[in-house]
Amino acid sequence: MRFVEANGAKIPAVGLGTWELSGRTCARVVEQALRLGYRHIDTAQVYDNEREVGDGLRASGVRRDDVFVTTKVWTNHFAPHDLERSVKESLVRLRLPAVDLVLLHWPNPHVPLEETLGALAHAKRMGLTRHIGVSNFTVALIEQAVALSGEPLVCNQVEYHPYLDQTKVRAACDQHGMALVAYSPIAKGRIKADQTLAAIGRAHHKTPAQICLRWLVQQNVSAIPRTSRIERLSENIEIFDFELSDEEMGQIAALASPKGRLTDFGFAPKWD
Repeated sequence: MRFVEANGAKIPAVGLGTWELSGRTCARVVEQALRLGYRHIDTAQVYDNEREVGDGLRASGVRRDDVFVTTKVWTNHFAPHDLERSVKESLVRLRLPAVDLVLLHWPNPHVPLEETLGALAHAKRMGLTRHIGVSNFTVALIEQAVALSGEPLVCNQVEYHPYLDQTKVRAACDQHGMALVAYSPIAKGRIKADQTLAAIGRAHHKTPAQICLRWLVQQNVSAIPRTSRIERLSENIEIFDFELSDEEMGQIAALASPKGRLTDFGFAPKWD
């Protein structure tokens, strides 16, 4: 497994996203992913599946220290006391003494960022998490967060796939030694019928999804595709036995368009 290194963290380059996975399916997929060689599992308080993620982790038989576990604090827990309590509750649900990474799930303009980051840094110092970071932060918010945080921020987790240009956010992360972690890395399956990706895939005997994931990993991005299908789990991790040329990387980047964003809520920040 390759890693993306950032401010002291070693984040496996491919992980399992668990959004919309629940119950037994979630536990089974997590268990299978770990048995297949995944070492990075991503959950969140708002996914309501931390308990099942923990069950899958234990059922896999893989040593806890070998797995990078991320969870995210939902925006209604950003007040300092709420944040600490909510992280402890996440650990109870996961049945873990600590996670590897806790992220602020979305920016929340109603709570001063300095207070929230202070509480996040405190959670790290208390040993509840090994690393801290943010998610869905714009360039301006990254700059603010880095200036205000008492502990290093290791990543910004954002939507990133060939249809969405994240050059500005990537540059801001690079500048501050932060990793970019990509959710919806295969554009929620929309890449399946893409002719450009299919053609590049034929040249490498790979699927469009594998081409997408390889494109991200070659940019030193960590990708967390979500799937509930066991056969897809192997496909998504079998991307380390080939390399895309500079020309292919450019062809894929050229697929981006202003309408490429798939995840946009009313409470989202003003995107770059």
